[in-house]
Amino acid sequence: MPATPSVATTLPEATTPKVDFGEPTTPYAAYAGIDTLHSLLHPLSKEPAETSFIVATQVMELLFGLIRHEWTRAQHALRADDLPEATAALRRGLDAQDVLVRSWDLLSTMTPVEFSAFRPVLGEASGFQSYMYLHLEFLLGNKEERLLRLYAGSPQVHADLTRTLNEPSLYDDAVAYLDRRGVDTTDAKAAWLSVYTDSTMPHARELQGLAELLLDVAERVTQWRQRHLSAVKRCMGAKPGTGGSSGLTWLRKAAETDVFPDLWAVRNEL
Repeated sequence: MPATPSVATTLPEATTPKVDFGEPTTPYAAYAGIDTLHSLLHPLSKEPAETSFIVATQVMELLFGLIRHEWTRAQHALRADDLPEATAALRRGLDAQDVLVRSWDLLSTMTPVEFSAFRPVLGEASGFQSYMYLHLEFLLGNKEERLLRLYAGSPQVHADLTRTLNEPSLYDDAVAYLDRRGVDTTDAKAAWLSVYTDSTMPHARELQGLAELLLDVAERVTQWRQRHLSAVKRCMGAKPGTGGSSGLTWLRKAAETDVFPDLWAVRNEL
């Protein structure tokens, strides 16, 4: 009986990773901008917890940009009547939203004493001033034109936000898609109700799937807002925000506001 080959003889011979590239940096660092990324971390105080605060902020900003990218792709797909592509983009966005919500874990152990130690170096800097997050709010349909004044000194940012403000929201594009599928959208809430209750409606199952995906988006937005509220309450209590807001009062109102309220209201009638 022949001997059984050992694992070592049945696996391909191991190769040695390439270590010489003849370039100032590795292809990995060049592709992902790693050198630039790590050069952006500059704590302004001696408080160790400030590093976690900055990293959490930067991670969230990158995720805001990724979510905007996916929601915008979903909009373009809906306008092209490509529901599978819109669904794929929204699902990728959900994954990014899940990571965004968990990003608050980086600040979950920060004490009020630690935050107070570096809060003075923030000056008037506040997450309220995030233009990428404002893009998301506009895409969700929460459009306040007065907020554009924050970026009057940044022409390109102002122009990009103005474009998002004036274009249809993600919800607007979803309702327009229903309309092109023959659903009466004169009353948006009634339109969604018919999607769930009209057994004769063509493509009803697919349209219900779109509604549920939008609710997944909405639910994660609320989760992020709630984690934001909790983090601020834990780190600084009811003190005014660094950007001049009322702090907890403003955040609590945001956390209690439904995203895509028509889709939630339909639940009362099913």
